[in-house]
Amino acid sequence: MLPFESIEEASMSLGRNLTFGETLWFNYTADKSDFYLYCHNTIFLIIFYSLVPLPMVMIELLRSKKFEIYKIQPKTTLTLSEMMECYRKVLMTFVFAVGPLQLFSYPIIEWVGIRTSLPLPSASEVFWQLVVYFVVEDYANYWLHRMLHHYKWGYDKIHSVHHEYVAPISFAAPYAHWAEIIILGLASFLGPLLVPCHMFTFLLWFVLRQIEAIETHSGYEFPWSPSKYIPFYGGAIYHDYHHFVGESCHSNFASVFTYCDYIYGTDKGFRYQKEVFEKRREKLRMEEKVNGSAPLFKSE
Repeated sequence: MLPFESIEEASMSLGRNLTFGETLWFNYTADKSDFYLYCHNTIFLIIFYSLVPLPMVMIELLRSKKFEIYKIQPKTTLTLSEMMECYRKVLMTFVFAVGPLQLFSYPIIEWVGIRTSLPLPSASEVFWQLVVYFVVEDYANYWLHRMLHHYKWGYDKIHSVHHEYVAPISFAAPYAHWAEIIILGLASFLGPLLVPCHMFTFLLWFVLRQIEAIETHSGYEFPWSPSKYIPFYGGAIYHDYHHFVGESCHSNFASVFTYCDYIYGTDKGFRYQKEVFEKRREKLRMEEKVNGSAPLFKSE
């Protein structure tokens, strides 16, 4: 809840007029508690998880040859009912795992100083904090994810749920055991805990991380994706390989970037298979048709 009773009072306190964004923030948050604003995180996760994958669902169902050459594992197809079943299970996880996590984590968020007050952070502040969050999350996720593969109990009892999709789809991005949601969720919270931010930045961070996860689980490698211009970005083909190999995979543990796998030598199998993939996709493009008789990847 903001400490100002009016926009005029807020302007006087800041010594300037509120920006358009600050005015919107004030009008929406003035009579709402900080905990209520924090709970928007779960609301936004559900909204963006429900909407962002829809174009990929349509592409998957249409099976157009124009898009098929970009499908990483063309042999695998899913029906609408199968995708909706994945969606249903994820929503259940959001309600029974993410919801309680939201409730119990708020005191920590309050303690580290995630603020809701004015002024809003500048664009540069938001940008650099998000960069830090992505890097920190990627590094922590790498080791937590690698641990789930290293210990057989962790894979069999927890991580194997996420690997039920050998060929990922967008709706399967957060499809996982509830314990994995909590374990890997710690990596997402680590950045804001180390570098506290405004609630706006906090909510934006989790929305962007969700969108990124949806893209890397899309099952398609589009050459026009804006993420292609992000340095060291892994993308869909990078994570798709990890799913295809499954339990025996010793490659591509990082969630966003490729530098951890490169530094620690866990990307060697993928680098070879990527060359195979590129050659095959070029052949499909030249033939103007898709050969769905075999996956793009081969087992290690």
